[in-house]
Amino acid sequence: MAESMRGLKRSHRCTEVSAANIGQDVTVMGWVQKSRNKGGIIFVDLRDRSGILQIIFEENDCGAENFAKAEKLRSEFVIAVTGRVEARSGAANENLATGAIEVRAASLRILAESETPPFPIEEHSRTKEELRLKYRYLDLRRPDIQRNLILRSRIAILTRQFLADEGFLEIETPTLIKSTPEGARDYLVPSRVHPGSFYALPQSPQIFKQLLMCSGYDRYFQLARCYRDEDLRADRQPEFTQIDMELSFVDVDDVLDVNERLLYKLFKELLGVEIPQPIPRMTWQEAMDRFGSDKPDLRFGMELVNVSEVVRGCDFAVFQGALEKGGTVRGINAKGQAGMPRKKIDALVEHAKGYGAKGLAWLSIQADGSYKSSFAKFFTEEQLRALAEAMDGEPGDLLLFAADCNKVVWDVLGSLRLELANQLGLLKKDDFKFLWVTEFPLLEYSEEQGRFVAMHHPFTMPMEEDWHLIDSDPGAVRAKAYDIVLNGTELGGGSVRIHQNDIQEKMFEVLGFTPEQAQEQFGFLLTAFKYGVPPHAGLAYGLDRVAMLMAGCDSIREVIAFPKVKDASCLMCEAPSPVDEKQLVELGIEVSEGEAAQGADAQDE
Repeated sequence: MAESMRGLKRSHRCTEVSAANIGQDVTVMGWVQKSRNKGGIIFVDLRDRSGILQIIFEENDCGAENFAKAEKLRSEFVIAVTGRVEARSGAANENLATGAIEVRAASLRILAESETPPFPIEEHSRTKEELRLKYRYLDLRRPDIQRNLILRSRIAILTRQFLADEGFLEIETPTLIKSTPEGARDYLVPSRVHPGSFYALPQSPQIFKQLLMCSGYDRYFQLARCYRDEDLRADRQPEFTQIDMELSFVDVDDVLDVNERLLYKLFKELLGVEIPQPIPRMTWQEAMDRFGSDKPDLRFGMELVNVSEVVRGCDFAVFQGALEKGGTVRGINAKGQAGMPRKKIDALVEHAKGYGAKGLAWLSIQADGSYKSSFAKFFTEEQLRALAEAMDGEPGDLLLFAADCNKVVWDVLGSLRLELANQLGLLKKDDFKFLWVTEFPLLEYSEEQGRFVAMHHPFTMPMEEDWHLIDSDPGAVRAKAYDIVLNGTELGGGSVRIHQNDIQEKMFEVLGFTPEQAQEQFGFLLTAFKYGVPPHAGLAYGLDRVAMLMAGCDSIREVIAFPKVKDASCLMCEAPSPVDEKQLVELGIEVSEGEAAQGADAQDE
């Protein structure tokens, strides 16, 4: 039977007890990690969020009643213990912060009993993630998850301190807003008092933080909850937290400077890692040409090499066909992998096909300098040698080539270099390589929509020197946009914003908005711009991604207290779920039988 805490007060968390407390009485509280009855003496590992402390129960010290209670202890019982700190009687446990001490119990209270948990509460759990997420409140007791959430909390606290010291004001913006047509799908919230109308949950505070700049709050930030109805990945959730900021009277360099100092502070204070200052910069075009990605991983080489001119005129139809259609031929050099088994090479070919390639050409340079290749019969020995030299190929290297339009070649080789790096063990989690990627295209053409769309959002400032191309060659206009990248992951992104009415109106026109549509969707912003708006710029980080990389995790689910799974559902509380018919009637919503059945099926899966 559970007992109360009356008259007791915790004096220390488990790992706050140290050798300095030897001889002192302490009161500690937490969960039983494990209990071992050695006959006449019971050893209990007590766990709280700080760590583990060993408790010893002997009848002579704690009395028959307390000893009898100690005999009943099982994993996850919640207990309070008062006792004296002693040097550990056996060998010290160097794996524990408290490994040199123990507490000899004088009294015990069982504050709550526990059923046998569905899985062990232990670090690096091998339990299936679905089961852990169903019982997330138990999973959150694991020490490694607790360390992750403590780190995330410290990131948030340090960020707030740093930005406050830099003159930023923390201001909250609404989470029930107007739906906008650009970007990812909105989550919609029906209005009871405005039947047939809907709020949207914000994908970001973008418009409101720009309005704050119009209002004279020249440095704003918030840790903002954001929502996007899009497919999930390891680094993506339907609801997430942004470290969001906006600054007035600044240009690109000003925003990058304050954020480099923020990142330096976070990594230095929390991980003891000094980020080189300034962080390197690379244009979007250079990143795509060298790495096939706008978020390149710089922890290893294997850069893309354009060999289009080297192979031009060869008899290999795959290469020639791509070049005749205006495409390119590029390759990567997997150093020392000439001996890769054919089965593994075939697997790489299939991997490439998953990214749009029709195939993958390869050239293996043998130890004696001879060549093995999937296309050797179409090349002379001299042509093969020239191709190997262009790729900086040496005996023992494996050269891999893709031929197609630029986008496909970039996608294929960009993903292939990451796949090879993973296979070869080149991705060290404690090797932090930062990069600013700058000068993104302002627009990209959407085949699906048959028009240009904003690569970032419609409020991004074009580079002044490219603006004259907006009518004749809109795809060539670069933006004053920048992303901060760490180890192949985009941590955040931002841009200088448009603050001139004429440029903003032209952007809407290029994006296919009529003046009436632009006014309907963004009228309050356009009106605000008539009353004196300062030049401004901003940036937003994914706090979850920052925490994920700093904690060395592979998924942001490991740094979020209650994450969703791939279908955007919560296995623990079973959201989303059907609602009461009365609620639907109040909202003026009717769910068709087909949709209701579909929802029920999803709940059963």
